[in-house]
Amino acid sequence: MFLFAPKNRRIFHAIALACICVSTVFIACPGHADQPTISNPAETRNGSGKENQKVAIVIDDFGNNMDGTTEMLNLPIPLTVAVMPFLPSTKKDATLAHQKNHQVFVHLPMEPVRGKKSWLGPGAITTDLSNEEIRRRVHAAINDVPYAIGVNNHMGSKATADERVMRVVLEVCREHGLAFLDSRTTTKSVIAKLAKEMGVPYMENRLFLDDVYSTRHITRQMERLCKSLDSNNGNYIAIGHVGPPGKKTAEVLRQYIPRLKQTAEMVYASQLKRAYSENEEKTPSSSE
Repeated sequence: MFLFAPKNRRIFHAIALACICVSTVFIACPGHADQPTISNPAETRNGSGKENQKVAIVIDDFGNNMDGTTEMLNLPIPLTVAVMPFLPSTKKDATLAHQKNHQVFVHLPMEPVRGKKSWLGPGAITTDLSNEEIRRRVHAAINDVPYAIGVNNHMGSKATADERVMRVVLEVCREHGLAFLDSRTTTKSVIAKLAKEMGVPYMENRLFLDDVYSTRHITRQMERLCKSLDSNNGNYIAIGHVGPPGKKTAEVLRQYIPRLKQTAEMVYASQLKRAYSENEEKTPSSSE
């Protein structure tokens, strides 16, 4: 037999070795087996493959020259900036936020279950007001915050559970063409029910980042946010604040931006309006 003759066996081995070397060179060549294959365009955008996943960061309590204002507004992500009306830096903060391509909401002070009305600041919405006075105050607050395209509640665990009060508030929002973000300071909120009934675009907060003013807690909350984004395929709104935790929250947010972008698209809150179903997890804070 030809292949088993001693002389020809050496020739066979030489040919086999050459074939192995050629195959090795071919496999290692760029543009062949080592070239990555793109199977989903979403994977190139955020690395997650979750094409529809979005997260919005809302920062409350602008309007009173609060700590962390500059640091927050300089973050290189789209923020929804909630500005309280009738305060010393209301117009300045709203205008600067708009100039930096952030979105502006009216941070409407509303009555809590616990606490003093005096803590709310001027123009607060309380449950002892008449419908006419509530309407007047909401109109005035909206008109006092330039560039606002939405409203969210500051405190408000009592007012947002009052159907009469919230019906008037949402009527005014509808007249101005504004969405409403429920900060979810109470499980008894009637906002979702009324907004659907009245045709007012609405959103819901899912997590307070800094209800405890420590870097450790804020970091823990950011971990919760990231894990929720990792495990769910949907949308998420989280709220932080300027003021006592402002600089800490801004710094933790800055550190987590790359990780957030790997998991979800960062958007404005208004891009998530009507995004939540009643079956989704809702975790309001004990914040008022």
